[in-house]
Amino acid sequence: MAGVDSAREVPRFSMRGIAKSFGATAALDGVDFSVMPGEIHALVGENGAGKSTLMKILSGALRPDAGSMTLDGNPFAPRTTQEARHAGVAMIYQELSLAPHLPVEDNIMLGMEPRVHGLRDRAAIRERARDALALLGYGSLDTGIRVGDLPIATRQVVEIARALAVGCGILVLDEPTSSLTLADIQQLFDVLKGLRARGHAIVYISHFLEEVKRIADRFTVLRDGRTVGAGAAAEHSVDELVGMMIGRRLEQLYPRSPRSPGEVVLRAGQLASTPKPLDVSFELRRGEILGLAGLVGAGRTELLRTLFGLSPLARGEVRLHVHSGWADPPTRWRQGAGMVSEDRGNEGLAVSLSVADNITMNLSRDTGALGIVKPRHIQATAQRWIDTFGIKARSPVQEVRTLSGGNQQKVALARLLHQDVDVLLLDEPTRGIDVASKSQVYELIDRLAAGDPAASIRPKAILLVSSYLPELLGVCDRIAVMHRGRLGPARPVGEWTEHTLLLAATGQGTTS
Repeated sequence: MAGVDSAREVPRFSMRGIAKSFGATAALDGVDFSVMPGEIHALVGENGAGKSTLMKILSGALRPDAGSMTLDGNPFAPRTTQEARHAGVAMIYQELSLAPHLPVEDNIMLGMEPRVHGLRDRAAIRERARDALALLGYGSLDTGIRVGDLPIATRQVVEIARALAVGCGILVLDEPTSSLTLADIQQLFDVLKGLRARGHAIVYISHFLEEVKRIADRFTVLRDGRTVGAGAAAEHSVDELVGMMIGRRLEQLYPRSPRSPGEVVLRAGQLASTPKPLDVSFELRRGEILGLAGLVGAGRTELLRTLFGLSPLARGEVRLHVHSGWADPPTRWRQGAGMVSEDRGNEGLAVSLSVADNITMNLSRDTGALGIVKPRHIQATAQRWIDTFGIKARSPVQEVRTLSGGNQQKVALARLLHQDVDVLLLDEPTRGIDVASKSQVYELIDRLAAGDPAASIRPKAILLVSSYLPELLGVCDRIAVMHRGRLGPARPVGEWTEHTLLLAATGQGTTS
């Protein structure tokens, strides 16, 4: 542990035998969890494992049905979030609770402003805000700037500073890096290490297990509302953590079936759009996965949207099979290309419709005379894809919004296969889903690239955008890096490491 000597310390907080049920559903069943002063402790598990419920109990948002808690060795049973906050417990949620129209200093001191003769003491507010920011290494930040004008990573720092200004010694961070760039993540880790060195107890909740390995001292794994594993993060591999989370040994998180890249099915030459990309050339072959790395804003998503016809083509060449030139999305579908958007809820799926409607919406072969749709046939078609991809749904008529993130992504991929596309444009296909669901999506992507004769699936050509470098290195055959709208040459995956990908993405290395 990088902080204090835990052998001589009592836990900063301890939870023993915590139980909580919602009706007939047991969310927590006798969970034990404790964090020492000067420790970063990762709390991991699949969606629904009980992590959020446990932390809501710690932060006073929920009352446990059974069990006990201590804070610095003393009994602790907060009745409200305010009571827990005043006791030193702060939750930093994925969706930050800041007032974007107010300046930094007002956000940090909101609700606890120093006053003189009943009036807010502006000088004291500014001083205390700067003191809190200085603890995080951001003492030079202009406290008068509107929070809404700050980048997301700096807003997160403001949220943490607000917790420190109250005097919180326990910080719970829920998926803190989901919207951050690689450089922002490193800055956040530097902040957390500084807090650890000053004796803060930090709970780090994340689906990114490589990050857990980098930042956490210890970990606790929840599964089905129970504690199923704990230990030193440095002493366990990612595969071991995944095995604890899903309840079975995972031989390989990133499966790789034998692939035989064939003919070129998609080619771009000096492609450009407005405002990005600026200059993109590549070839994509049947039976391979080509990964696109790069920082947020590099132009990767814009490239996929241009290829699929959602954005205009300013110049350059696009060739899909025998078809040349720009085309709109309906035409691209007919030509054999399909896209899965990074925004599943708004673009990738019609979440208020059924699984069957989503799978067959672009192409319904189950129509009768005069084009009348046959619901029973459509449901039977969808059921075949549900069975083929192992989609966990009660029936084909279940609304997509009620499925887990991983199963929603399988529905989106099934639609592409029902359309019988050869080229799959996948934008952040595992964003927002837990590690068990990720492993299933990886298996499916691998299966599509390699082909599956038993399911009448011939090898597909896959262009995959991901901000998660281990994912690119694990599933792709070749990777190319975008930097400020320009795409470097694609190289075999074995020629890349996370370090060289990051250097190329930030323009510090070479992409040529």
